[in-house]
Amino acid sequence: MSDQEQAEAAEDAEETETAGAEDAEDAGEQAEAEEPTDDEAAGLQDGDFIRIAYTIRTDDGRVIDTTDEEVAEESEIDVEEYEFEPRIIALGAGHVFPTVEEALIGGEVGDADTVDVPAEDAFGEYDPEEVETVKTDKIPEDSRYPGAQVQIDNRQGHLETIIGGRARVDFNHPLAGEDLEYEYEILDVIDDREEKAAGLLGMYLQQEPEVRIETVTEEEETVTEDDDGEEVIETEEVEKEVLYITATPGMQMNQQWMFQKQQIAQDLMSRLDLDRVIVEEVIDGGGMGGLGGMMGGLGGAGAGDIEDALEDVDIDADEIVDELDEE
Repeated sequence: MSDQEQAEAAEDAEETETAGAEDAEDAGEQAEAEEPTDDEAAGLQDGDFIRIAYTIRTDDGRVIDTTDEEVAEESEIDVEEYEFEPRIIALGAGHVFPTVEEALIGGEVGDADTVDVPAEDAFGEYDPEEVETVKTDKIPEDSRYPGAQVQIDNRQGHLETIIGGRARVDFNHPLAGEDLEYEYEILDVIDDREEKAAGLLGMYLQQEPEVRIETVTEEEETVTEDDDGEEVIETEEVEKEVLYITATPGMQMNQQWMFQKQQIAQDLMSRLDLDRVIVEEVIDGGGMGGLGGMMGGLGGAGAGDIEDALEDVDIDADEIVDELDEE
């Protein structure tokens, strides 16, 4: 084969290789375009807010929690005390059992399943050492009976037996040692921040108060130094994201809110990128009738009666001054 023929063969081979590479590149680009993005393929992730319907049962079928009012009624759960409706939860926040959260991650709206939750992932294994004998004087008199829920040294427990001056209290969770079944359906992904805030409060308090988020403008002072090293106070306007919560009577009496409102507010601010949480107390009613009781010491007297009463009081200002001077 002549040099010319070798050169032509090499050139043909190079063209063929180049064409093949271009075809492969085009095919790769097409495949890449057809592949779903990371967000589309990954599904639900930590930090996502979802609305979920669920029912939790023990191995023997006993319902211990549900968002379905019909299921609650069938299980003879008091439906007047709680609101039975789907809950909003934040993934990665510990709002559900770890085993359930693993099932939710990567999921999508419409997914429904039942997850087996072992005791160690639910309320822990039963620990015999958590059953203790205590003095009855640590227990309120109206709670001194078997089965009573008691709080001793900031620990929750239930009283098993009481004999004389001693009581046997089980500090295990009532569901400790129980394997559970968690049946769920993912109903929606929540994007609205006000809806997220109401949902988180509903999870904490078992009720959703009215909320609103507003952007307010405030003046902030900053201290800087001028060219001579002197302090200069500058004022600038900054925007703050504020969550307003309308407190209900039930919310104000809620023990979790009373003892953990600071932690709940911090959770709301960190998850929803807020600067402040303000709780508003609204008192409905008209007129000033309630103030009448404040005048009880004067017999509910009107203005004229008060003037008459003052005139009847025998007070000599000069005598009082003289007495003070003598002291």
